[in-house]
Amino acid sequence: MQDVSAPAGLDVVQGPVRDELDRVIDELRRIIVSDFHQIEEVNQYLLLLRGKLLRPALLLLANRVGRPQDPRAVTLAAVVELVHLATLVHDDAVDHSVLRRGQPTVNALWSHQVAVIMGDYLYSRAIIELAEVGSHEATRVMARAANEMSVGEMRQLTAYDALEFTEADYDRLIAAKTASLMSAACELGALVGDERLRGPLASFGHSLGMAFQVADDLLDYTGSADVTGKPTGHDLRERKVTLPLVGAMSRATPSQMDQIRHLFTLVDPSDLEIAAVVDLVKDLGGLEYAREKAVQFADAALRTLDGLPEGPALDALRASVAYATQRNR
Repeated sequence: MQDVSAPAGLDVVQGPVRDELDRVIDELRRIIVSDFHQIEEVNQYLLLLRGKLLRPALLLLANRVGRPQDPRAVTLAAVVELVHLATLVHDDAVDHSVLRRGQPTVNALWSHQVAVIMGDYLYSRAIIELAEVGSHEATRVMARAANEMSVGEMRQLTAYDALEFTEADYDRLIAAKTASLMSAACELGALVGDERLRGPLASFGHSLGMAFQVADDLLDYTGSADVTGKPTGHDLRERKVTLPLVGAMSRATPSQMDQIRHLFTLVDPSDLEIAAVVDLVKDLGGLEYAREKAVQFADAALRTLDGLPEGPALDALRASVAYATQRNR
C-alpha cells in the first residue's frame, strides 16, 4: 500500500489532467457569465479566488481510469467546482466570515444579502448545465451531494451545546459537508466513464474527503495565518468542535474541561486565551489522535483502489491521498 506519509504536491495529482483543467476554467467562465453588471462583478471576483480545482481534478481522473476521457467530463468538473464555490459563499455568509483564503469574502466586500443571492445563482447555473449534459443520473448524484451539504451545515448551525459534540457527530458532519462532494465528483467521473467503477470510486472519494477534512481541521491547530489563510485557533474562536478537540476532551481532567468550557463562554476570546486551549489540546494528545484518524481514512481510500485498472490516472488518485493528508494549507 502506498505510504501516505510521503508528501505529494497538487501538481502530481493534477498532472495527467492539466490540459483538461484549463478547459474547466474556460467552462466556469462560460457557465456563470451574466449580463447583469452586479452579478458579473462578483463572478469575476470569485473566479480570481477560485480554489485549487482539486474536486474537478478528481472527477477528471476518475473518468480516465480504464478508458479515454469522455467530453462531458469537463463540463461536469466545472459543475462540481461551481457547487463547491456556491457552498463556500453560503458558508461565509452563515458564519459572517470576513476572510476566505486570506482574501475578503463576498459578504465582506458587498453584503450578506449579495452573498446569499450569489450562492443561489451559482447553484442554479450548475443545475442548468446538468440539464444540458442530459443525464438524469448525474443530476441525481449532484442533487444528493448538495442536499447532504445543506443538512450538514444545518447540523453545525444548530449544535447549541458544542462541547457535547461527539466523534460520531463529527464524522457525520464532515461526511455531509466535505466527503459528500468529493464522493460525488469521483462517482460522476465514473458515470460518464467506466460505469462499473462507480461504487469503488464513490467510496474512494468519501474516504478521501474524510481524510481531507480531518487534516484541514488539524491545520487550525498547527498552521499560521500566513500559511493557511486563517488564524490558528479560528475554529475555537467560532466555537467549532473538531476532531483534535474531541480527542483532547476524552483525556481531559475536570479542571482542564473547565478551562475549555470557559473559553466557549467568551464572546470575544483573546489570542492568549485561544493559544492556551490550543496548547492544552496539543498536550492532551488531541493532534496525534486526529492524525491517526486521518491515516485510517487515507488507508481506507487506498484500499478502494485495489484491483482498478492501473495507469497514470489511478497513480494520481493514489497521490491525492498523500496530498490530502500532508498538505500545509
